[in-house]
Amino acid sequence: MSDSRTMLDPPKAGPREWLGLAVLALPTLLLAMDVTVLYLAVPHLTADLRPTGIELLWIADSYGFLIAGFLITMGTLGDRIGRRRLLMLGASGFAAASVLAAFATSPLLLILARALLGIAGATLMPSTLALITTMFREGGQRATAIGVWATCMSAGMAAGPILGGLMLESFWWGSVFLLALPVMALLLATAPTLLPEYRDPAAGRIDVPSVLLSLAAILPAVFGIKKAAETGFSLGSVAAILIGLGFGFVFVRRQRRLASPLLDLGLFGNPAFRAALLILLFGLGTVGGSYLFITQYLQLVRGSTPLNAGLWLLPPAAALLIASTLTPIIARTVAPRFVVAGALALATAGYLSLVFVDAVGGLPLLIAGFVLVYAGISPLMVLGTDLVIGATPPERAGSAAAMSETSMEFGVATGIAVLGALGTAVYRADASSAPEMPAAAADSLGAADAVAADLPAELGDAIRAAAREAFTNGLNLTALVCAAITAVLTVVALRSLRPPVGAAGTEHDVLSIPTRAE
Repeated sequence: MSDSRTMLDPPKAGPREWLGLAVLALPTLLLAMDVTVLYLAVPHLTADLRPTGIELLWIADSYGFLIAGFLITMGTLGDRIGRRRLLMLGASGFAAASVLAAFATSPLLLILARALLGIAGATLMPSTLALITTMFREGGQRATAIGVWATCMSAGMAAGPILGGLMLESFWWGSVFLLALPVMALLLATAPTLLPEYRDPAAGRIDVPSVLLSLAAILPAVFGIKKAAETGFSLGSVAAILIGLGFGFVFVRRQRRLASPLLDLGLFGNPAFRAALLILLFGLGTVGGSYLFITQYLQLVRGSTPLNAGLWLLPPAAALLIASTLTPIIARTVAPRFVVAGALALATAGYLSLVFVDAVGGLPLLIAGFVLVYAGISPLMVLGTDLVIGATPPERAGSAAAMSETSMEFGVATGIAVLGALGTAVYRADASSAPEMPAAAADSLGAADAVAADLPAELGDAIRAAAREAFTNGLNLTALVCAAITAVLTVVALRSLRPPVGAAGTEHDVLSIPTRAE
């Protein structure tokens, strides 16, 4: 019996595959950095290009819109034309668009460059995850490889503010985009030797109407969510979300009728697959919403510069790195559902700590609580992604990777919108009730600082204190909601991330659940 199991065991990866993983880590690291460095460059590019308010929003948002819109299409395209080929095409496009962004001479040119970066970026993440699945077939090695992938994402998020701040002190704003060039050059030089090619031999043609329907579903929904995060829910933002949902319904109906669908809805028949996507969606949503308030707390309540705020966020980032590294090791001896549930319980404790942060001396508790949150969320990114990929046939790994990435993108965007609207509502209610607060200062904490700067010192200080207290109350309430969400997700993990009934082996087999009967 043991001999037959040995014959059926998937082959283990060798030195070439581990070197290839180092190559795949490069675009992951870069894309995570690219999320944060632009925000530091905004004051510099604003002074140089003088964009209008609408143009500035599109400079910031076009990248995320296009990544979210094209993830599913690019993930499925990689399954059809070859994942390494798509990765190299995307790397070339990303490098070219980075040069265009770095030397943009007008806001419209920069918006175009950021949109092209988003389309190219949408090819990179699904390709890296799908290639990891091809290279690391054994469950334990695949979990370790995805742990390295998640660690690089964490490292990029941590390094972005630091490296971006240092470059902006010495060079012009466009220099932050040129960070992509050496990374993509190394990827293009080493990929043909170290990365295997894989495509689905039975894949049909890309269904163009499905591509258009997916864009018509995702882009309005993301636009509506982002608008709600910026200005609160309005008729326009709600209408955009409903339009996206309507096209999404049509998209799903079409996929059910196609022999070679753009999105394989059959994958959702696996309970572990569904639960993993749900946990990624809502777990990353809590991080997106809380991160928004924590960065504002550091800069607007505590008065930190962007660089100092980035330094304060290093301990949580270190916790994320350590947890990403340890998760695959722990999951070798502890069933993944217990690892995920324990991590969610840890994140719940971190959010509960943030409930008690105050506006005056709350910085130590804020950082300690966010350390627990990041340490608890990291295993979701590692094991949640591994559960999604491991529950998928190899020929559909690109599509599954795209669904995982899309779930995380939507989670972060939705968390920022919903939790941001909730915290803003608390701020406005509390600020409006303060007797010394002018109406203009009750709109946002930044507005309160601007109003206070034009008033006598004593009155200005009173307005700032009241505004900071109101903002912190919003942070406390959103943290409480996040704690409730992660507590519910803990139960979901325990109940749903199980091996299928009648599965052989231990609960560790959940990392390699087949989706088709053999």
